[in-house]
Amino acid sequence: MPFLNQKPMLSDFQQYVRELEEERGFTSQTVLQRCLMLGEEMGELFQAIRKEENIVIDHNSKFGSIEEELADIFIFLCSIANRYNIDLEQAFRTKEEVNKKRVWSKVA
Repeated sequence: MPFLNQKPMLSDFQQYVRELEEERGFTSQTVLQRCLMLGEEMGELFQAIRKEENIVIDHNSKFGSIEEELADIFIFLCSIANRYNIDLEQAFRTKEEVNKKRVWSKVA
């Protein structure tokens, strides 16, 4: 069973997901399969948000809380990054350096 430190860093989450995929037999799933499953989780997040915002939904739909769906999305994100040997923390830092140079304007 994978173990996650009390105060994990992003790399710890990625290692945890790597180990849980091995333990649960998910390593044979392709990146495409993981991406499609990520998309499904995004839909479940949107349904959970619709429910929270009192927007009409099909009450027979199967989805969890916003927190649960965000956690599922995070797991799939780590999984996909792992398949490409991407360090998410470094990717975040690199992308933020690009974003800092962008000009952001409000849409009227």
